[in-house]
Amino acid sequence: MKLPPDEYDLHAYVDGRLDEAERAAVERCLARDPERAAQVRRWQQDAQRLRAALAGLPPPPANPALDPAALRARRAERARARFALAASLVLCVGIGTLGGWHAHRLTGTPAAPMSDALEAYKLMVVERSARIDFPSRRPADLQAWLEAHVGSAVKLPDLSGAGFRPVGGRLFATERGAAAMVLYEDADGRTLSFYVRPPESAHRLLAAGQRIDGGLLARYGSSHGFNYAIVGRAGSLDETAVARALDAQI
Repeated sequence: MKLPPDEYDLHAYVDGRLDEAERAAVERCLARDPERAAQVRRWQQDAQRLRAALAGLPPPPANPALDPAALRARRAERARARFALAASLVLCVGIGTLGGWHAHRLTGTPAAPMSDALEAYKLMVVERSARIDFPSRRPADLQAWLEAHVGSAVKLPDLSGAGFRPVGGRLFATERGAAAMVLYEDADGRTLSFYVRPPESAHRLLAAGQRIDGGLLARYGSSHGFNYAIVGRAGSLDETAVARALDAQI
């Protein structure tokens, strides 16, 4: 690990992939750099919300001072309502920490495909509670950024045929490693995102498909060992043109 820690080391810290000595070194550096410490806290909050989305749960509140007892009480109340007619079902709740509270799977029901991609779009575009951390309109720069942080097999799609060009990207943390979202815009200011991450396991690659959730359209699939999704507002995009541009490359 480098000192001071670079972006890769900081994401490893957020992911919990550092040993005790490395974590202590990162925390000492963050204590001397309030601006970078604030950025890492934002990454931790993003990771918290995305892990909740992957687990099929509503994202927890952004307030880091949330009382964990109250959080557990609300989960228990939801569980009682959900399983009132199935008394024999045992509910297991696991709560871990990564700079905050991380919600895990309440039931065996799998999350809808690429729920974290939709959550990332909401964070970046709908709520604007997260910002681009790698601004660039150069596809070559964004391609190199994806290869460096997510994997050399990841390919940035060219959606210029549908009128969309990239404007920058942001990294997110998942249980399996770094994920990335690249934001695109067209001449009218409409946005869509390309979100890519490792699969939850070697056996969880996705068949191509699409779904609408909360007014957002996600077109998803797997390519080169990674799961991806294109997300945008349903009904406001030339969906046929976007699908054609995407299918020509992925």
